[in-house]
Amino acid sequence: MKKLLFAAGMLTFIACQQTRTNNTAGLPLTDTTLINKGKYLVSVTGCNDCHTSKVMTDNGPALDSNLLLAGHPAALGLPPADPVTARNWALFHFNGTAVKGPWGTSFAANITPDSTGIGMWTEAQFVRAFQHGDAKGIAGNRKLLPPMPWQAYQAMKPEDVRAIFAYLKSIPPVKNVVPEPIAPQP
Repeated sequence: MKKLLFAAGMLTFIACQQTRTNNTAGLPLTDTTLINKGKYLVSVTGCNDCHTSKVMTDNGPALDSNLLLAGHPAALGLPPADPVTARNWALFHFNGTAVKGPWGTSFAANITPDSTGIGMWTEAQFVRAFQHGDAKGIAGNRKLLPPMPWQAYQAMKPEDVRAIFAYLKSIPPVKNVVPEPIAPQP
């Protein structure tokens, strides 16, 4: 009987170890596989489209590698836009990091691991912002503004969100304080 219990216990232990090994949530945020998956997901979900400033090249806009995922550059400002047009249209800044629309003006956040970005955020805060739309990942904060498609990310698997967070925590930090949103003009 003792041998049977021991064997059952060992099988359970081995099964749990295998499950934990294959479970992404059990991997540390520094795990290369997790980070690579996050890099892939950041690429295919278009995070750079809004969170990385662009520079003009002979081939059109290209990502500014010095500001990778650093959000709207604080020093850039915004050109004036017709408020009447902004009530019915979304007007994107040429670099893609700021948008005027019926909601006002929104600026892409710094999602690098700098303290001006997500450097001090917990994984839970990131999930809350990414999948629930709460600014800075704090329940009760204002909702993230367009064009951030947080509603579309609600269905994303937890291990995918975790991989994105791990990748973002692994990239070079960029100091950039992004402006606060601007309320719509009457």
